[in-house]
Amino acid sequence: MAARITSYTHDGLVLDVRDTGPLDGEPAVLLHGFPERGSSWDAVAPLLHERGIRTIVPDQRGYSPGARPRRRRDYRLACLAGDVEALAAEVGRPVHLVGHDWGASVAWLVAARSPGQVRSLTAVSVPPAMAFVRSLVTSDQLLRSWYMLLFQLPRVPELLAARSGGRFDKGLRAAGMTEGEVARCHREIVEYGALRGGLGWYRAMFLPGPGRPSNRVRVPTTLVWSDGDTAIGPRAAGLAAAYVDADYSLEVLEGVSHWIPTQAPDRLAAVIAARIASVEEHT
Repeated sequence: MAARITSYTHDGLVLDVRDTGPLDGEPAVLLHGFPERGSSWDAVAPLLHERGIRTIVPDQRGYSPGARPRRRRDYRLACLAGDVEALAAEVGRPVHLVGHDWGASVAWLVAARSPGQVRSLTAVSVPPAMAFVRSLVTSDQLLRSWYMLLFQLPRVPELLAARSGGRFDKGLRAAGMTEGEVARCHREIVEYGALRGGLGWYRAMFLPGPGRPSNRVRVPTTLVWSDGDTAIGPRAAGLAAAYVDADYSLEVLEGVSHWIPTQAPDRLAAVIAARIASVEEHT
């Protein structure tokens, strides 16, 4: 029987992992977004366990204490995807990949360039990179993404986040976070020392990566988007289908903010399980 994974090493970094649920279940790797850690899946994971699914949840690069490089280039999307591919190799079999927010961006790239390691993809909130780019010039997405430019500034976001109740917190509340979620962000990100690493993902987003990344996904895919999302608009979500050459569905959750894993865990778990089951039925 497979052994539990509590951490793994890649690119000279040590990444922490929570591996729970039935060891002999279908493995699902759950990738968190910003500004969250693997704990953002705490309400979803037990619901997947009830369906016989094993969940493997890393604190990703920049978040795990042993994986906080200082160079911007170490946070390029290709590096982040490499971490996930190394985790899938550690699992020892193809995985069902689930990602929210930035975790979804990483998951799209992994599914595109390493389909042999991915049985299915469930992307939450964020479409593939090219769909997002196209939406910037065909919708209000550029206005929705203003904070990405703010995060490019050195030290300013860190200073704003250091003050509890300040503009950083107000921005999180405006995006739909509850008071409890904002407090957890301070505890698990700011006080934990993970904020700089998390911001590194944004600060590296305009750096050129090695080679030309694939933008075609050829594994069964579901995109979960919520109509209360202030960060990602409907145009970006609607463009995602053009980049999937496999069974695809778009699931829209009504009345939910951007923070789907913590605010709609029942509905999200059901969608993830349905995508996994759709693959299993054809095996």
